[in-house]
Amino acid sequence: MKVSKEKAAENRQRILGGAARMFREQGLSGVGVDALTEAAGLTYGSLYSHFGSKDALMAEAVTHAFVAFADKTSGIKNAADFVEHYLSAEHRDSPGDGCAVAALGCGMFRQSEAVREAFTEGVKGAVARLGARLSDESQPARDEKAWGMLATLMGAMVLARAVNDPALSDRILHTTRKRLSDDE
Repeated sequence: MKVSKEKAAENRQRILGGAARMFREQGLSGVGVDALTEAAGLTYGSLYSHFGSKDALMAEAVTHAFVAFADKTSGIKNAADFVEHYLSAEHRDSPGDGCAVAALGCGMFRQSEAVREAFTEGVKGAVARLGARLSDESQPARDEKAWGMLATLMGAMVLARAVNDPALSDRILHTTRKRLSDDE
């Protein structure tokens, strides 16, 4: 049975959305093609007809994850509010809906060049969006501050998710929020 262009586009978006979520929740190496096809409700053939390989799907899913988080946070207009949102228990507890940098960054060096390229472009875009929320006078100052903030935010989120002590996790988020607000 032939699938319409509209249905094919819908299937592709369903695959990307599910893969982006699963990869952020379980890691790029933690999700197999079986799980991806099952989550999308499609067959291997459908998956490969859309992407050609798992690696190609991973690269596009990484891009999709960055776009989804940017869309989710687009209403946040200043850096202080973004920091509050990013370093929240809700974000910590929902990696599948969260920032791709914190969810995928630690294992990215093991990925293919195509996946790393998608991640690199996503990071550049994230820094640009974060810099646009800053009020420093010059573009170089905003860029420098945004790179430092992203590294701090990502590091804090990785630590907060990694520890098995809920009080310590909350303390990491709180302390980092305070530190970043003191730097404003």
